[in-house]
Amino acid sequence: GMTYVMSDLHGQYQMYKKILTEIGFSDDDELYVLGDVVDRGPESAQLLCDMSLRANVYPLLGNHDATARYILRRLCQEITEENYATALDGELLSALVMWQLDGGQATLDSFKLQSPDERDALLDYLDEFEPYETVEVGGKRFVLVHGGIPYDKRTCPLDRQDIAELVLTRPDYSKRYYNNTYLVTGHTPTVNIDPASSGKIWRANGHIALDCGAGHGLRLGCLRPEDFAEFYTC
Repeated sequence: GMTYVMSDLHGQYQMYKKILTEIGFSDDDELYVLGDVVDRGPESAQLLCDMSLRANVYPLLGNHDATARYILRRLCQEITEENYATALDGELLSALVMWQLDGGQATLDSFKLQSPDERDALLDYLDEFEPYETVEVGGKRFVLVHGGIPYDKRTCPLDRQDIAELVLTRPDYSKRYYNNTYLVTGHTPTVNIDPASSGKIWRANGHIALDCGAGHGLRLGCLRPEDFAEFYTC
């Protein structure tokens, strides 16, 4: 089987299905999704559901996934007279408004269509998202994170990194982090690294940046690390 990596799907379930068809994704292959599965696009719940049913899809935690998980957990708990004051406190409500403005409303809308049991199952699945993965294929090593690693912490072991930093850091794409390892990231749309890379995977200096802008009306990209083949939705 082959290995594939993609990131920042942002509720674009149809794009995800197109890419899986494009690569001929089979049970023998493995797919790593580097976070921000939810928000902005219309079908976050459906996308999470599909991914959760595939044993060979490995999700990593993005900042949108972490925020959605935190807020939806609290919104999905039953609100009673006893816990009313604590269930919907000011902190949660202000976080909810911020999230709704940042693409969360689309996720809320897709979750409303799910039964309570389905919602619980999807939230349990979000709890399984890993902060990082490492992959070795074709004699090459790849470190996968949603955001990045601060350059001055590049020698610090992955299991000692700050999870919030792995999720939120924007790496220094001008600097090579490792000699024989690629740093693979999402989070930062490639158009923001280099305007000429709009809607394309960006590779240089030992970096592979995967967020092609599917959450902003651009394409979803997918990379096969074995041979660096690139696949796109259109």
